Amino acid sequence: MATMRISGDALAFEFEGLERLWLGRRALTVPLRSVRQVAYVERPLRLASGARRGLVVTGIAKMGVWGIFGGPRQLVYARHGMPGLHLRLDRSMVPGAFDEVVFATPDAARLVAAVQRRVADTGDRA
Repeated sequence: MATMRISGDALAFEFEGLERLWLGRRALTVPLRSVRQVAYVERPLRLASGARRGLVVTGIAKMGVWGIFGGPRQLVYARHGMPGLHLRLDRSMVPGAFDEVVFATPDAARLVAAVQRRVADTGDRA
């Protein structure tokens, strides 16, 4: 199962097994200073839109990169019945030039609050 943690001044996403295949990466590190907005989402499956490279099992899971021909470029890891977080980013600061990360985790509410606090702290130092 994929994990997300806050480490120093960054968000670290790690992917295992087949997730790596569908997402095209083992990990993604997002600098906190690149986060423009973070929100809790009850149904992250609904956020992925546009052309994609990845896995879709309708109503069950989406994993991969969306928006490959236009629109926001999204790294998506979403599963049915699991809440998530939706990050809007400054793509110039993110490896892979992602505009958004959609990430499902049972811990979404706590992680959203933690990211909001850390982003506010990062902004205070700038």
